[in-house]
Amino acid sequence: MDSRQIKTYPYRMSTSHGSNPISAEQLLNQLNWRYATKQFDPTRKLTDATWKTLETALILSPSSFGLQPWRFYVVTDQAMKTKLREFSWNQPQVTDCSHHVAFAVHPKITAADVDEYVDSILATRHMPREAIEGYRQVMIGFVSNPKIDMKQWATKQAYIALGQLMASAAMLGVDACPMEGISAPDYDKLLGIANDGYETTVACSVGYRSPGDKYATAAKVRYPASKVVKHI
Repeated sequence: MDSRQIKTYPYRMSTSHGSNPISAEQLLNQLNWRYATKQFDPTRKLTDATWKTLETALILSPSSFGLQPWRFYVVTDQAMKTKLREFSWNQPQVTDCSHHVAFAVHPKITAADVDEYVDSILATRHMPREAIEGYRQVMIGFVSNPKIDMKQWATKQAYIALGQLMASAAMLGVDACPMEGISAPDYDKLLGIANDGYETTVACSVGYRSPGDKYATAAKVRYPASKVVKHI
């Protein structure tokens, strides 16, 4: 994994409830409001502050063991977005959005990556190394297991981050459209992702919906809870 500056996020202000949590009604309203945006308004861009909030939400995404086997390549350059559109099934969201994000993963997590993460834990939480040695051995055992496809595992983690981005965007009234219809090798080449030792797995366009997008007002179609939820 790449070397990174250690940064803490001291946001846990309460052990029982978040600080100023939104209401249940607000949460469900925003999740009903969001949809996979088909048409973005190319004249509307996210403010730097809004994007910084979403970027921080991405960084705060959970991952298995906390290993964070990802990088997020954020594209705002219009010329680059035009090039990427060619390798995104010519979807207009790529060029019309404000920010286009490629989610890339580290396909070969090793013990060295685990040790880098352990060093970050120790520096951030001011813990002695022996206090976390047992956890370190568990992580090393996991990444060294030949039966585990580490790229597949890392890809699953990237999808957790994708979900966090889309949900966070909805809470801010920002639109998003996830995309699997992309040519990952071409993304890797164009954005220099391959040179970094990472591989694209999915993308997401972020911005504001066009008033002309008919899907914005279409009723959301979901199976009832009785079909998809089982209480045990």
